[in-house]
Amino acid sequence: MIDGIGILQLLWYFVIALLFAGFLFLEGIDFGVGMATRLIARDGDERAMYMRAVAPHWDGNEVWLITAGGAMFAAFPLWYASLFSGYYILLFLVLVGLILRGVSFEFSNHAITDRERDIWQWANFVGSVLPPFFLGMMLTSLIQGIPMGAGSVAFKNGKAIGDASNAVPGFFDVCNLLSIVGGVAVVFFCFVHGLHFLSLKLSKSDSHHMLNASSKVYWIAYPALVVFVILVFFFTDFYQKRTISSLVITVIILAAVICGHVAARHERGGYAFIASGVTLAAVIAFIFNGLFPRVMISKDGTADLLIKDAAASPVTSKAMTIVLCCLLPIMLAYFIWSYYIQRKRLYTDETTAEEKKAIAEYGV
Repeated sequence: MIDGIGILQLLWYFVIALLFAGFLFLEGIDFGVGMATRLIARDGDERAMYMRAVAPHWDGNEVWLITAGGAMFAAFPLWYASLFSGYYILLFLVLVGLILRGVSFEFSNHAITDRERDIWQWANFVGSVLPPFFLGMMLTSLIQGIPMGAGSVAFKNGKAIGDASNAVPGFFDVCNLLSIVGGVAVVFFCFVHGLHFLSLKLSKSDSHHMLNASSKVYWIAYPALVVFVILVFFFTDFYQKRTISSLVITVIILAAVICGHVAARHERGGYAFIASGVTLAAVIAFIFNGLFPRVMISKDGTADLLIKDAAASPVTSKAMTIVLCCLLPIMLAYFIWSYYIQRKRLYTDETTAEEKKAIAEYGV
């Protein structure tokens, strides 16, 4: 028991953090590639090729976010209710972005004219920027503390705790300096992560182009990271309440950024990809570490929603744990297998006549 938190409650807090980290690691690829279609690609054919690189994976990668939301709903229903009601508009905008990007693959593939294909490729770009930005805003907004408690009262074990489960953030609680910086940071690292993935999927000349672009934009990361750490220090209690662990994760993030930069400069795409993925996962680790043992932080510090109070019943936690042990290996095996069979690079100059005809007709 840690701070009154049961083993299964601790396990599911870790699982949800892992699911969010897995989502950013995998879906960050798709977001970054979508951004590269406008920021790096030179014409419609290159944009189509970039989209082909993630076409087999993007819908599967979104499962991690859906699973994280489902796990939160079942394991921590008060957390789910508080987060999804308090950040309803941001999550709705995330959903709009995901839908826009999802349909863009299908409609761009079946576009008849270049103009139509260009419209849906723009939709892919917009749908790749909005979700990471708004998710970053949400995560860096809730760690600052938001107004809690106005409204109805719920009970747990005969004790009134429902005020703490009712989040009522105002506009400036959601949209402020730290949340905007956090949203931009997530977008930036997804973009870099996508470039590193493309360096592994495209031809050698394209790979050089991606890593060269990545090594240049990496210089933005260092001052941005300093600004982020300063803002977190002043706008949250992470470095005060969880000093050692927060500093350790901060060092890991900085080390991952440096390693990714060095790997990109030396054109080691695999190492650069791992480093940028670790950076995104470490950001989630930093947030969940700072939240612990809370799941929602109240603005005045008097109505924090704790893990032990937000958790579901022990029976529910046990049943979910059994399901997790059965399904997680299958889920991981599927993702490993799907990426393995799609591991080959895309060579537009070495395609067959039939493939060239398919590209001309459908963009795939």
